[in-house]
Amino acid sequence: MTARVGVVTFPGSLDDGDAARAVRIAGAQPVRLWHGDPELHGVDAVVLPGGFSYGDYLRCGAIARFAPVMETIVDAAAGGLPVLGICNGFQILCEAHLLPGALTRNQHLHFRNRDQILRIESAGTAWTNAFQPGQEVLIPVKNGEGCYVADPATLDALEAEGRVVARYVGVNPNGSQRDIAAITNPAGNVVGIMPHPEHAVEALTGPSLDGLGFFTSVLKHLVGAPA
Repeated sequence: MTARVGVVTFPGSLDDGDAARAVRIAGAQPVRLWHGDPELHGVDAVVLPGGFSYGDYLRCGAIARFAPVMETIVDAAAGGLPVLGICNGFQILCEAHLLPGALTRNQHLHFRNRDQILRIESAGTAWTNAFQPGQEVLIPVKNGEGCYVADPATLDALEAEGRVVARYVGVNPNGSQRDIAAITNPAGNVVGIMPHPEHAVEALTGPSLDGLGFFTSVLKHLVGAPA
């Protein structure tokens, strides 16, 4: 049976269509979810896409965190539902306290849009099991508030528990502490990533096909997950 992966649309989402396309290319059925509808409609996993949810008013993701669909997602994530937050989705996951820390203005105060090399640090999550630890991938990054920050104790815990999923290699595009580009929760089912894997799934439009592994990973995870 084909896996169903939900892609949430908030007011101001820009990359929901791209995320749905990546899900389809990976071999799953994308299911469009609306921010105002608390129902997840039987999906097996959820993607929170990039964009500017609710215009990024207050703080990025601060309003989206209270959307009816997010209340359901928070509960489902606690029960093991795989959730991937990309860029603005990463910000929403932090605001919803599904992931620690916060995403703040890029240290240089400029928007960055470039192809970025990442090193996969953890291949043990629902969204990265298709990679090898230490593998380098090329994925676009585009953000103005992508600087990951947390207190030293949280950063040390992320390192000690193997919860840093990916780091920037070479140039750090936004000043993120310890070059962190992606992190996971302790269970490994919730991942937040600032770069955009959904923009690296086709040779025609992306700098590589490296982003596809994030979406095929969750399908592999779902096959091995208990019924």
